Amino acid sequence: MKLSIKLESFDGPLDLLLHLIEQNEIDIFDIPIVEITDQYLQYISEMTLQNEGVEESMDEMSDFMLMAATLLNIKSKMLLPKQVDDETGEEIDPRLELVERLLEYKVYKYVSEELRDKHNDAEKLVFRGSSVPKDLYDIKEEINVAEILQDVTLSKLEKIFYDVMHRQIDRKDPIRSSFGTIKKEPVSLEDRIYYIENYAYTHDRFSFKELLLKAEDKVTVIVTFLGVLELMKIGKIRVSQDEIFADINIETVKDDEVKDKETEDNSNLGKKENAEEMVVDNT
Repeated sequence: MKLSIKLESFDGPLDLLLHLIEQNEIDIFDIPIVEITDQYLQYISEMTLQNEGVEESMDEMSDFMLMAATLLNIKSKMLLPKQVDDETGEEIDPRLELVERLLEYKVYKYVSEELRDKHNDAEKLVFRGSSVPKDLYDIKEEINVAEILQDVTLSKLEKIFYDVMHRQIDRKDPIRSSFGTIKKEPVSLEDRIYYIENYAYTHDRFSFKELLLKAEDKVTVIVTFLGVLELMKIGKIRVSQDEIFADINIETVKDDEVKDKETEDNSNLGKKENAEEMVVDNT
């Protein structure tokens, strides 16, 4: 892999490594440690020649030299047989610690750049100063508290209090204020069907309103209605109404009625099949 680098100043060894990785479009989780190490050492050599004889740069150079030693250590481990973690059974990557440090540094670098941009934008803002003359700063209007409160009584304060409270109530949204925490309702259709079947077993004929006497909320009412529709569909109950908008009457279907219905259906099905066979024979 051929890497390119332009000699420039960096904030530290991690900044240089991150520059090498991004400049050459390298996957940070799969760093080619041999090439990166060679390129890093090349930069260290160039930087040492530029700062030769300058004592103030020794602290900065020591950080870069320490990272160089770290890279050489990782490079030597990569040449050895791969080690396996005894607990997880996975291969130990010598580059893992370096990758974690680079990712952490990348986050801090991004945040610092964002803060710097906000600081630069803030420098472009100019706020208008106060237009009040300085001679008027110390002028304060005298307030006669006794004169203001001379007509205030407990009854007036009570009236003001209730007016304020009513305003708060009127300002309240009657729909949104009833919203609560969204949570999973404990009512299920299967449980409600089981409940209706047991109720119908002990009550041959009853009304839908009677069935809802123990309904705790709107969701229970809706699920109960769906359960009634399901039981109607499978033929366990039948419903009727004396007139429009009247209460719904529910009646339990007896077992013998179910058997007669099944017998009639089977009979009709047999007649239909015989008719179809006769048509086929005639043709």
